[in-house]
Amino acid sequence: MKLIHANWNFPTAIWFGTDRIHDLPLACQQLGIKKPLFVTDEGLVKLDIVENTINILRQGGIDFTIYSNVQGNPTEANVLGGVAHYNKNQHDGVIAFGGGSAIDAAKTIAFMSGQSRSLWDFEDVGDNWTHADLEGIAPIIAIPTTAGTGSEVGRASVILDEKLHTKKIIFHPKMLPTLVISDPGLTIGLPANITAWTGIDAMVHAIEAYCAPSYHPMAEGIAIEAIRIIAKYLPLAFSDGTDIIARGQMLVAASMGATAFQKGLGSIHSVAHQLGAIYNKQHGLLNAILLPYALKQNESVIKDKMMYLSNVLELPNKGTDTIIKYILELRAALKIPHTLQEIGIDEENAQEIGEMAFKDPSTPTNARPVDALDLENLFRAAVSGDLNRFQV
Repeated sequence: MKLIHANWNFPTAIWFGTDRIHDLPLACQQLGIKKPLFVTDEGLVKLDIVENTINILRQGGIDFTIYSNVQGNPTEANVLGGVAHYNKNQHDGVIAFGGGSAIDAAKTIAFMSGQSRSLWDFEDVGDNWTHADLEGIAPIIAIPTTAGTGSEVGRASVILDEKLHTKKIIFHPKMLPTLVISDPGLTIGLPANITAWTGIDAMVHAIEAYCAPSYHPMAEGIAIEAIRIIAKYLPLAFSDGTDIIARGQMLVAASMGATAFQKGLGSIHSVAHQLGAIYNKQHGLLNAILLPYALKQNESVIKDKMMYLSNVLELPNKGTDTIIKYILELRAALKIPHTLQEIGIDEENAQEIGEMAFKDPSTPTNARPVDALDLENLFRAAVSGDLNRFQV
């Protein structure tokens, strides 16, 4: 495969290709952004990748300031601090630079920059989103530096409510970035473990969307193709972090996975959101560990889909157990732990986690209906490593 440079729109405008980061000043000009707030996270801001990017802005004559008080699981305080910074410096747009955490925080800052209601008034419940002041939502340019969450093409953000120790989804259609610069060169320095965790995160998005019971044939087709791309290119990106083709294909697949999950997510995310809030673990890693257990728990309703997916992946055998075996082998190759216990999570809060997960917005679109006890059992299985816990 040759290096590709292309522009497309689905669902948002994407400028894809190596060195496309140099088009950032042009992107600002086209969107009429004269003074953007550059939002990144507290770790990334120290790296050359940020310095190189802000030099491109300086050379392009773009006036900006930087906000980097964003944690790995972004909080309400991170967002409100960014909003205060945005308004104090009279910005007129946001550049969201980084992985899912930075982009989620940046999108929420852009959204909240002109709102009079509180952040939690826009939690993804009922018609909360309709109460937003449309004129108070700033334009967003998103620049992903990891290939995982696909937040760059999403209309929502996951923000930690520290008072309740739970993650909440903030949603509005206009939180969708206006333009995405998807440059695989920005992901070259990503460590192998983060490459693995974020890559499986993208696969989980696609698999849960594929299995969601709602009818959305376009999203389902995108999900299947995303899974195929990840299966082919994630091992390559993991083993050789300088493989620009593999890096580029993983960026594409991550955006596809997030596009697909407008069809729905499921119990993996329901539980992972709670674990991220309580234990402050990396979201993609949590999804990767939970994946095979959720497939086993949902086996009774996903058999036909797993048969088809086995064919797409050209596996020698067919069915759910074959897909689970494939996932286990892929995780082992990517050095991802088999159990939550291996990353320091025990069963102490199992009942609470099940109850919290049941309230998560991802739960209603799980492949089959689940209750709090089902989600508790999913968590316990992932702690112990017991794939035989579920009877089909």
